[in-house]
Amino acid sequence: MSVARRSVVVVTANLLAPAPGGRLELDGPARAGTGAPLQIGFDELGVPLSEVTFVVVDLETTGGSPTQCEITEVGAVKVRGGEVLGEFQTLVDPGSPVPPMITVLTGITDAMLVGAPRIGEVLPSFLEFAGFGPTTVLVAHNARFDVGFLRAAANRLDLTWPSPTIVDTVALARTVVTKDEAPNHKLGTLAALFGATTSPDHRALHDARATVDVLHGLLGRLAPLGATHLEDLATIADPVPHRRRRKSTLADGLPSSPGVYQFIGPGKEVLYVGKAVNLRRRVRSYFTAAEKRKRIGEMLDLTQEVRTIPCATDLEASVRELRLIAELDPPYNRRSRRPDRRPWIRLTDEPFPRLSIVRSVPAGTSDALGPFHSRAAAQSALEALQEAFALRRCTQRLPALARVDARACALAEMGRCGAPCTGGQSVEAYAGIVGDVRSGLTTAAGPVVTALRSRIGTLAAQQRYEEAAAERDRLRAFLVAARRAQRLRPLWRCPELVAARRAPSGGWEIVLVRYGRLAGTSTVPRGVNPMPAIEALVATGEDVPPPTSAMGAASSEETELVADWIDHPDTRLVRLAESAEPLAYPVDGAAKYPVPPTS
Repeated sequence: MSVARRSVVVVTANLLAPAPGGRLELDGPARAGTGAPLQIGFDELGVPLSEVTFVVVDLETTGGSPTQCEITEVGAVKVRGGEVLGEFQTLVDPGSPVPPMITVLTGITDAMLVGAPRIGEVLPSFLEFAGFGPTTVLVAHNARFDVGFLRAAANRLDLTWPSPTIVDTVALARTVVTKDEAPNHKLGTLAALFGATTSPDHRALHDARATVDVLHGLLGRLAPLGATHLEDLATIADPVPHRRRRKSTLADGLPSSPGVYQFIGPGKEVLYVGKAVNLRRRVRSYFTAAEKRKRIGEMLDLTQEVRTIPCATDLEASVRELRLIAELDPPYNRRSRRPDRRPWIRLTDEPFPRLSIVRSVPAGTSDALGPFHSRAAAQSALEALQEAFALRRCTQRLPALARVDARACALAEMGRCGAPCTGGQSVEAYAGIVGDVRSGLTTAAGPVVTALRSRIGTLAAQQRYEEAAAERDRLRAFLVAARRAQRLRPLWRCPELVAARRAPSGGWEIVLVRYGRLAGTSTVPRGVNPMPAIEALVATGEDVPPPTSAMGAASSEETELVADWIDHPDTRLVRLAESAEPLAYPVDGAAKYPVPPTS
């Protein structure tokens, strides 16, 4: 990673900095964390409708089936900002007689088509006229019909269909034109409603001109509903309440960088926290039909404001999201809440230890497994360990010397317990089993896997499939938790780690991790030596004291995000504390064994 030294441009993102209280306004596009200019795509920035080029097309055909009928006339009008940029019109020789009924409807006769070009000449000319690009939209009245014929013709001619953004004026009319105003949404009816300068008469160019006027009339009605940009047209016809769609303006002015967003309620309370690669695009998506979750719809109706926290990298955004959810406990978030209350499995501290489910484990504990996402998962993994090891299951605390009146339980009679309660097993003999359990909790998954697989095979052979499935689920719960713990434990115990990854646009993304917690992140532009930036990040990153919990200084979800980032093939380890454990799984760890599928 060492390159020639140059002046360094670096911004260190302090994760402890207070979140801004309102919306972020940008003077111009820039990549988060660098201040470097960035060419933002139209899908990220949003194109005002006044800057969109609309190619309004209408076709006349010999029938209604694109696979069996042919085009007889193409008419198109290109407009932008209310100004006509050009028109396209031509008759097309269909290669077969025009049905009499079509002649009556359109007035196009076989004689009129003599000498007209075939569709093989017309379609390339039309595509050149249209000039479809990222800000060009194909418009038609009942677009499925016209686009179906154009696409079918392109397929027959082996031409690449450009797949432009398509707007159907019928769909738009259904959104804003009521039956009280118009009995139907036919082109002639709408043209009369909006006072079109050209009356549609089933001739392609005339109908296209009428559709232009209808389009402008519809857009005028849609603007107050939040349809002000190109990206709005793709969803404006969706069944979204107008009061919610109007709130899409809350995304105006938001940055197009990675970051965290917060939906704020009428009492300034945080309703929901999320993260996005592109803040503006993600927030706008909530106000379209793409968002179908009932609870989120309820949240959007309450929302009065959107706050954002731009981040240097997507990893920082993901971590901030987790921390804010844990800190604020927003009512409409369901994931990552109260990570400090996740259950663990550990051995009790007594002469004859047993397995127990607990809420916290002190740092340095070597006989614990977790954290689990639920108590049910912890209970399943505990039962898997009990299946593999003849550890006592009774819950009372046993003295080193058995009481005279003690009686053995049924498990002892079945040979599943050494009965230390009655003196059938000494502290020393029991300690050997405890040692095996400690290994199963931390490094050696083999004994548990072997015992459970054997039990599953026996039950399946006896056609006791439900019981076999229960044992499979216990094995799965154990392996999932053991994999996670064995993967994250080296990070939880690591005082400091620095890693770097090539950014998609060049340069480097750099992260600083201390005891499993993201302590800082920064970006370095292409062509700049990253080493001074790394030294600056280490010096200014969050000071993380040694943790008091076995889970390190962060939630397991946060450390998993960090581990995923480090495990990426493009990530390079720059610095690792001398006292750190190897970032590797144990030889007989859970990663060695496949996790059984869910039922």
